[in-house]
Amino acid sequence: MTVEWMFDGEIIEWRGPAPYYFVAMSESDSAELKEEARSLIYWGQVPVHVVIGATEFRTALFPREGRYLVPLKDAVRKAEDIGDGDVVTVVLRPAPPK
Repeated sequence: MTVEWMFDGEIIEWRGPAPYYFVAMSESDSAELKEEARSLIYWGQVPVHVVIGATEFRTALFPREGRYLVPLKDAVRKAEDIGDGDVVTVVLRPAPPK
């Protein structure tokens, strides 16, 4: 699959039993991604390859209120020196699960 999305988004913290950090896609990009990647979706999640700055990683997007959230592990945030409230450019493309 060669479809790719690029967007700017603010890093948000979602507090639960432990804090998690995400960047949310827009509703329109999320709807487009859901359509393009429907064969890859499992349990509502979409496996993707993500690039933020010089850091590349694989993850699965979480659906939330009509949008997909890109989870950011501590290693990604540390490598790019980013945190809650920062705005980052995200490039992602659907990726078959390993």
